[in-house]
Amino acid sequence: MSFTLDKVVPWGRSFEEYVAMFSLTPDDLKVDILGCGDGPSSFNSVLTQRSGKVISADPLFRYSKAQITQRITDTYAEVMEQTRQNQHEFVWDSISSVEQLGQIRMSAMQDFLDDYEQGLVDGRYRDASLPFLPFRDGQFGLALCSHFLFLYSDQLGLEFHLEAVREMCRVAREVRIFPLLKLGAEPSGLVDSVRKDIEAEGYRVWITRVGYEFQRGGNTMMKINRG
Repeated sequence: MSFTLDKVVPWGRSFEEYVAMFSLTPDDLKVDILGCGDGPSSFNSVLTQRSGKVISADPLFRYSKAQITQRITDTYAEVMEQTRQNQHEFVWDSISSVEQLGQIRMSAMQDFLDDYEQGLVDGRYRDASLPFLPFRDGQFGLALCSHFLFLYSDQLGLEFHLEAVREMCRVAREVRIFPLLKLGAEPSGLVDSVRKDIEAEGYRVWITRVGYEFQRGGNTMMKINRG
């Protein structure tokens, strides 16, 4: 049995994980950033506290704080159980156990929940979803997509991925996507196809190793820009 989900679930990562996953430099954190499919991560909350400029786009943000809290509660047990049953798919290095993983994820998601209602007022959490984004061409310096594109390769398919990447490239000067694995810690078969099609449209694409690996083999990101 491999780790699998039949739909996208609310599951948040920490600010520190975002920095490592996307190799974010201090200069990167100074530009206007768009997070696509951020879910209940703490990246927006923490970066805002540090005077950064960030908007997170996710259909999750059409729900109330109470509704999201309930969805996290409903998801938590399933994700933890699947992780426990498939521990061989993960690298237990910086995170040493399933129990510690649960603590880290819940802490990040609680930071998000504490910030959520103010973030809605500020316009930092937007009810929007790929492949259609309500933003201007080139509005952002950087667009990030964590644990959505490629992770759900089987559920979303190639055409969705191409449309989503084109849309991120429309609204941001540079796009970064992590990881390049699908659920089950298997390489996504869509990576090469997306890369070839996007390069044919005039973009430059890099597959870059990063200093983060939790899914075994998941230590590379895709970086795209116009050059």
